[in-house]
Amino acid sequence: MWDAFITLMINILLFIYDLIGQNFGWAIIIFTVLVRVVTYPLNARQMKSSKAMQELQNSKKWQDIQKKYKDDKETLAQKQMEIYREMGISPFGSCLPLLIQFPIIIGLYQAIIRTLAVTPLQLVNLSKHINDGANLIPINSQFWWMELSEPERLPILGVGIPILAILVVITSYIQTKMISPTGGAAGDGGQGAQMTQAMTMYMPFLMGYLALTFASGLALYFIATNLATIAQYMITGQANFDNILPKLPSFNR
Repeated sequence: MWDAFITLMINILLFIYDLIGQNFGWAIIIFTVLVRVVTYPLNARQMKSSKAMQELQNSKKWQDIQKKYKDDKETLAQKQMEIYREMGISPFGSCLPLLIQFPIIIGLYQAIIRTLAVTPLQLVNLSKHINDGANLIPINSQFWWMELSEPERLPILGVGIPILAILVVITSYIQTKMISPTGGAAGDGGQGAQMTQAMTMYMPFLMGYLALTFASGLALYFIATNLATIAQYMITGQANFDNILPKLPSFNR
């Protein structure tokens, strides 16, 4: 099953690559947009769930529970789950997009690595996954200053700067903050909120580390999918711009 999934991704990449004039960098970007379009119904339901979660956790009923049971975490968690069930809301709904994309990330990484075959053995293994388009091999793996089969570094004054890894951290941070609940949702101490806060804090750095150490084709995918997600939330009016920049403390004179 997994091997068939990798084969499908390789052939889609090759089809797009051939269609646009054999530019593998743009093939990755276009493929990412297509994935976002295909998974839009799922993402739309998640956005609706996230908005409902935010409205619930900013409500008076929710805030009253936080105050009443603030010293009894076990009872607080039980009351929160009762409200979740009553409202038909999943406390982990805002984490799902980040979790769902991991199989796609892993699959695309393997597809990129196998498609960018250079050694005879790698080419033989690649041929087992190609339904049509063997004449396209070997792939043109140069995209701007990048060699897509290797980690990216841009030489500046003799120092290799990981531009893509930096952009991955920035766009991942913006994406996770834009879709995170505001107000009471951020500080209620509930299990779902704690998981969301942890993922918001650590996920950008995890993605940045992967972009820093693996093939730059994967980093290109990270940036493309982050920008596509940001655009999707902006177009649908679900983006929380207030979350992006930290709020500065106010000083009363």
